[in-house]
Amino acid sequence: MVRHGKMTRMDEPDEFISKTRRKKESRQLQDVGAALVELSREQLARIDMPDSLREAVTACQGITKHEARRRQMQYIGKIMRNVDAAPIAEQLAALEAPSKRQTALFHVAEKWRDDLMADPHAMARFEREFPHANSHRVRQLMEAAREERAAKRAPKHLRELFHAVNAAVNAAARNE
Repeated sequence: MVRHGKMTRMDEPDEFISKTRRKKESRQLQDVGAALVELSREQLARIDMPDSLREAVTACQGITKHEARRRQMQYIGKIMRNVDAAPIAEQLAALEAPSKRQTALFHVAEKWRDDLMADPHAMARFEREFPHANSHRVRQLMEAAREERAAKRAPKHLRELFHAVNAAVNAAARNE
């Protein structure tokens, strides 16, 4: 739109960014900054970022007072507006990916342990799915865990059963 010979922002559609979009992008930058602050020193050292951002994040990690930490987080956000945050976000996601995978495998192992304890036919399925597993040891632990449960003793063998099943699940995942 032209008014009195001047161009307004509406004439430049490529440069127009809505207030909602700016707020969303700002929030995403804040989230990346907050994630950086939560990293350990070792993890932070593995992230490639400008020195000014690294110094601000390290300083924030040492701040315990709420208001001072909030101001430092705002400063980190200000620095991040001048930095390409996409590579940093990708590196953060790569750091989290193994833990998400480990959590998923942990849940699979828990389900197998519960199935083995509840269903007498589950052992045959377990042996088919995990032929490399020590089936004899798993059977021994299952029986010992059932006896423990019946006698209302501490679940020592149940934990050992979980560890054996978890080892089989993780070994199968590594071989995929």
